[in-house]
This record gives sequence, structure tokens and C-alpha cells, in this order.
Amino acid sequence: MGVRAFGIDDQHLSAILISEKELQDRVRELGCQITRDFQNRNPLLIAILKGAYPFLADLARAIDLAVEIDFMAVASYGSATKTSGVVRLVKDLEIDISDREVIIVEDIIDSGLTLSFLQKSLYARNPISIDVCALLVKEGLQKTKLDIKYTGFSIPPDFVVGYGLDVEQKYRNLPMICTYSPNC
Repeated sequence: MGVRAFGIDDQHLSAILISEKELQDRVRELGCQITRDFQNRNPLLIAILKGAYPFLADLARAIDLAVEIDFMAVASYGSATKTSGVVRLVKDLEIDISDREVIIVEDIIDSGLTLSFLQKSLYARNPISIDVCALLVKEGLQKTKLDIKYTGFSIPPDFVVGYGLDVEQKYRNLPMICTYSPNC
């Protein structure tokens, strides 16, 4: 029997990993922490599309500063449930980040290859600083040491959906994070 979530009874949804309340509480905490760390400054939040958009929207509202927002899109999964290992830029920034304090807002970090790609690309544009705010970090999958200043949750290395995360463009609208099992 699958999880009944958001009106969906789906055999592929194995369990609710993080509830809507837990997500909202943690996002508010991250917003408060960023507000304290960037007091009297205006960081640029760069969300990685498509998965980070709900997190970015909630996080930006939880930050009590005049933030700016821009978006990038990269591809490393396609329609699979495992990363291909090849990262390509699909949409670039519209805002010049030179001499800016930047916070990359990521939905999930697993291997870290996408984040490494993004950091190299962005550091070449001469920002003052680049910090990372990741909603989810999968335990034990990173292929390189990562500097993630703000982490929402550390999770097991399962495939998850909801709150922006998808499989084949489905489940992004779930207000919680659920584990997904393609073989159910």
C-alpha cells in the first residue's frame, strides 16, 4: 500500500520522510539564520530550477532582508532517478553577480557534482562570496567535499519527491517530502 499524500494514493510513494510542518518550521529557521548572518546586507538568492522553486519562495519570505532573486537551470538527471554524472547549463543568470554576496539555493545535494559545477561557474564571475543553502543533503553520496553553510535536513540516500522534487515532472506539488520507489 502506498502513501496517501495530498489526495494522491500512489503505490510509488513509500513513506512521508519530512512533513509539511517540519519543512515549514525548518525553512523559517534557515531564514532567521540567513537574516542574522547577512544583517544590513542584501544577498542575491540564486535558485536552481525547477526543484528549488518552492523552497526559494518560502525561504525568501522567511528572510527579513531586501534580497534579490535570480534563477539558473542545470540538467543532470533527465527522466532517471539517478544522476547521469554529466551536468549541463540549461538557463543562465540574468543578474551580474560581480561584487555580490550570493547564496545558491538548492533543493537536494546527492553526489555534489551539480553544486561543484555551479560553484566553479559562479566563482569565475567574481562575486564577493558564495554560500550554499540546501534543503536536503543525502548522506554518504558526495563525491567531493562540499561547503554547505545552511542545511535543512540530512536524509538517507533514497530517491525522494515532493516540495519541488520530482520524477518525470510529477509530485513537485506535494507539500511534504516522500520516498519514492519505482518498483512498487
